[in-house]
Amino acid sequence: MKLSELQNQLKSLSSIQLQLPDGQWVPKHFHITEAGLTTKRFIDCGGTFRTEKTINMQVWVAEDVDHRLTPTKLLGILKKAEPLYQEEDLEVEVEYQGTTISRYGLTFENGVFRFEPKFTDCLAKDHCGIPENQMPQKRETSVTASCTPGGGCC
Repeated sequence: MKLSELQNQLKSLSSIQLQLPDGQWVPKHFHITEAGLTTKRFIDCGGTFRTEKTINMQVWVAEDVDHRLTPTKLLGILKKAEPLYQEEDLEVEVEYQGTTISRYGLTFENGVFRFEPKFTDCLAKDHCGIPENQMPQKRETSVTASCTPGGGCC
């Protein structure tokens, strides 16, 4: 999701819902503790120099269960970060604490922002020497379990 789409979706919402790839919900009392520009400069295994830029937001959950971040407040946070990305319409990534800091892409469906898994990849497949039929397949994530009232998972 590009920044412009995130901003447009936020303008149409009265509350923000975030869902992890496994179907679990980010607690409604989450905070956005960072918003900014991430720039990655690197060389791939084929010798090509590359630069990737994304807008990054860090989602953090404390014990202040009555806290709610409104769409208007998040739009304000993104506005304050504009000098960092100089109004470039970049892809948005989200960081969230799992067993380590996890990075996700972001999509929007039926009023919910969904965290999408990111995958490693070879950017110079023509230099790898690995036949196409031996390239790794992306692993699908599926919603295997969701919290239900009385289910004991929450």
